[in-house]
Amino acid sequence: MRNKLISVEQAIEMIPDGAVLMIGGFLGDGTPELLVDGLIKAGKRNLTVIANDTAFPDKGIGKLIVNKLVKKVIVSHIGTNPETQKQMIEGTLEVELVPQGTLAERVRAGGFGLGGILTPTGVGTVVENGKQKISINGKEFLVETALKADFALIKAKKADFLGNLVFNYTARNFNPLMAFAANVTIVEVEELVPVGGIDPNEVHVPHAVVDYIVRGNAK
Repeated sequence: MRNKLISVEQAIEMIPDGAVLMIGGFLGDGTPELLVDGLIKAGKRNLTVIANDTAFPDKGIGKLIVNKLVKKVIVSHIGTNPETQKQMIEGTLEVELVPQGTLAERVRAGGFGLGGILTPTGVGTVVENGKQKISINGKEFLVETALKADFALIKAKKADFLGNLVFNYTARNFNPLMAFAANVTIVEVEELVPVGGIDPNEVHVPHAVVDYIVRGNAK
């Protein structure tokens, strides 16, 4: 059994400037704060971040924005972070807004080997600009390409040493989808238990897609 447990510093060292990152969380809930802080401490720059949102200036992904480490975000909204809005208006941060359900499905498609998805969401709006449309049974759909990342940084409530994961309540948002959709998946866990310490029925993400585990602050 390969030892997947590494330090925050070891995890961050693997991530180069310019990397494409998927970061779990919803308004910061379920975001791996230690890994985010590690990126800031190491000064990783020119990052592309795929996430539901940019949280708040003092929480989660928002801290990366405030420190101007991100060149582009692909998110469903930025309304809770005025710094994201400011940098977008100034032209120093590229923002690609994607309807939330479409974003989730594009991540899922990336994780499960699909080229993309078909969705009626956005047809007849600015969302369809520059995108291919397909008509099926008289109804128009947009072709939305799959999303992949170099690294997925996710947060789990519990993991065993193999990397089987359990998420807590609403932290089970984009985290499970993103675990499948990156070349390397790094999970920050609150509680680490021996192999066999998690009931198979409770596993939300199987160990096969988890590359590295970072021990969080709790246990």
